[in-house]
Amino acid sequence: MEVIRHELEEIGLGAGLCAVGFAGADRFPDTLRDLEGRKAAGLHGGIQFTYRNPARSTNPSATMPSARSLVVGALDYSSAVPAKPTHAPMGRVASYAWHDHYRFLRAALDRMAEHLRARGHRAEVYADQNNLVDRAVAHRSGIGWWGKSSNILIPGTGSMVVLGAVLTDAEMAMSHVEPVPDQCGSCNSCITSCPTDAIVSPGVIDARRCLAWLLQLDGDFPEEFRAALGDRIYGCDDCQDACPPNQITLRRTADRDRDYGAEPGAWVPILGLLSLGDAELMSRYGRWYIPRRDPDIIRRNAYVVLGNIGDRDDPATRAAIRAGISHKSEVVRTHASWAAAQLGLDRLTPTATA
Repeated sequence: MEVIRHELEEIGLGAGLCAVGFAGADRFPDTLRDLEGRKAAGLHGGIQFTYRNPARSTNPSATMPSARSLVVGALDYSSAVPAKPTHAPMGRVASYAWHDHYRFLRAALDRMAEHLRARGHRAEVYADQNNLVDRAVAHRSGIGWWGKSSNILIPGTGSMVVLGAVLTDAEMAMSHVEPVPDQCGSCNSCITSCPTDAIVSPGVIDARRCLAWLLQLDGDFPEEFRAALGDRIYGCDDCQDACPPNQITLRRTADRDRDYGAEPGAWVPILGLLSLGDAELMSRYGRWYIPRRDPDIIRRNAYVVLGNIGDRDDPATRAAIRAGISHKSEVVRTHASWAAAQLGLDRLTPTATA
């Protein structure tokens, strides 16, 4: 099967992947133990995606009983941050959410899956789904090492990648894949850069403190972390931005030939977002993960950001806060009131209508 592995690697790299690897489809007992232990310790913070069914996501045969191999693909999404607009309060979006990177990843994985099917094999693509623990799969395939941030780092590329795999009944995995040597060494940049100390030990994240997860959490945004949120409206890149391999990659990133279309990008106008009705807000930002598809969760986050970076003397900011403290949603009212207090506007009266 050496020939088919070579063919698949050529197809994947030719389709825009930065790395292709191969691994057997046997269970991941160490990953299962780690996930169960962290969930028992409460470190999952309520995350369902990773922790809903570890017994399935660490056992490829639970998804495809005939599975024999995994073909792993990584897509590099690293890109320099565009200049921040200065004409209005802007919310920062983590780079993994600027565009639908998984669309391009799936397209590349699909091409490899089609090649396998043409050879008579069953092949299914899994990316951004909880059928497989993608980082454990990537590590087993030998394309990268576990970073202290808990991300997989690919030599010459870094950790700013999205990961996926083709699960197949083709018997083609190498009998032994040499792991990529740990290149973090004594570097703790990701750990020390986290604004909430969410990396509690190398490779272990306490989701209860992770801003990227808290922005996706239902209900109130924890008050003790609101100031630390700063201008982040969706996601957090701090641990990856601080990582030396990522900094090297970003300095040499070239423009990629990918048609992203009209997507939110790196910066979101906070006052503009707060002026939108439900339908338009979800039309623009609905690709983000939003609990219960509730637009008021995005408004909640926007009011925390406004409380951190807003100009109390700006009439548009004052109008947005007035609208928020009279909003029909309790979660919006709560966070708009917090923003008002942060800006010294807690004496503002609500608008006449919600």
